Amino acid sequence: MTDDRPQLAPEEISRLRAVADELSEVAARQQEHWKVEITDGQVTVMMMSPSGQHGANVIRLRRQIEQQDPGVAAFSDTDTEDPVTGLRKVPDLMVVPESEVDSVGARVSSRVVLLAVEVVSPGNPRNDLEVKARDYPVMGVPCYLVVDPRKGAGTVYSDPSQGPDGVRYRKAVPFAFGDRIAVGPWSIDTSGLRRYED
Repeated sequence: MTDDRPQLAPEEISRLRAVADELSEVAARQQEHWKVEITDGQVTVMMMSPSGQHGANVIRLRRQIEQQDPGVAAFSDTDTEDPVTGLRKVPDLMVVPESEVDSVGARVSSRVVLLAVEVVSPGNPRNDLEVKARDYPVMGVPCYLVVDPRKGAGTVYSDPSQGPDGVRYRKAVPFAFGDRIAVGPWSIDTSGLRRYED
């Protein structure tokens, strides 16, 4: 399978960025919780209304990473954009070197992101499980952690590289809640992660 995403001209990337920026500004003025992302030459707007379990899982992951590594900073629900492709995402959690924090502007360059984390939302699992697993390696993100509280499981994606199918993560390691997992240089205890309540 080849990467059949549209190759966008620089002016089209600029247009998509302008539309995404305008929608983000509208959300801020209305005090709405929207995620505005760019994928496949389209701007996507998603309402954010994460559950308590979703937020608790993000906090638990963030604490573990920051406790292990004072040389990094973890951002929640902050835009990251690839300056090369124009792809824009809003991960539930992203980790960047502490040295990059002062240079962060309206959004973080995906080329400095060390790890993106998504906690799968019940309403749109495809976005985290498929779309972002395809887009993050193209954006230069070396490691992607997907946590799926619906199933009590997840996957650690790593080793992005070019192949006949385009740039993809070449390594995918599944885990179950309760496992200790390697996520890049960090060791994460998933026993504190919680499944969604029925």
